[in-house]
Amino acid sequence: MYVKICGLSEPAHVAAAVEAGADAIGFVMTRSPRRVEPERAAELAALVPDRVLTVGVFRGEDPETVRAAALASGVRAIQLHGRHPHGDFTALKDLGVVLVRAVDAAADLRCGAYDEDLLLVDAPHAGSGQPWDWAAVRGRPSGRWLLAGGLGPANVAEAIAAADPWGVDVSSGVELSPGVKDPALIRAFLEAVRRAR
Repeated sequence: MYVKICGLSEPAHVAAAVEAGADAIGFVMTRSPRRVEPERAAELAALVPDRVLTVGVFRGEDPETVRAAALASGVRAIQLHGRHPHGDFTALKDLGVVLVRAVDAAADLRCGAYDEDLLLVDAPHAGSGQPWDWAAVRGRPSGRWLLAGGLGPANVAEAIAAADPWGVDVSSGVELSPGVKDPALIRAFLEAVRRAR
């Protein structure tokens, strides 16, 4: 089970995610309590070993803004959250990074439909931290897709059983308060995912 820990902004939290076994780490470079500037994301990304994918997360920005931030930060993946048009993904393809399309369950759930490499299926109200009907997407997404939205150490096993995803993504579910991660919760989340396999 592939695991992405998103919204990291402190070196200690990056270290906790890497040590706990995360496969990917997300840096939010869009409007959010978890926002980091590209320069800060570059400092954090430099702490991440090559085996862990570094992801820059964007929502609504135009491709040139995304391109500039991705290049400045050195992330190896770009996640476009929300209803970005197909052309936004095409415009970034030449960067040679992993492209992640993050949408709610009402969108086209075929991984690769927008030339993306990974699909992330989130709650109807992304970023709310509220659980949703994970079972409603079971069998619908195709390819490599991650389940997100309201996940935490206490319910991720239930969510995996309900939706049968290729991977999972967590942000607020491993926080003490908006934007403040808890290394103990990060470790507990990874342990819960391992037990659920």
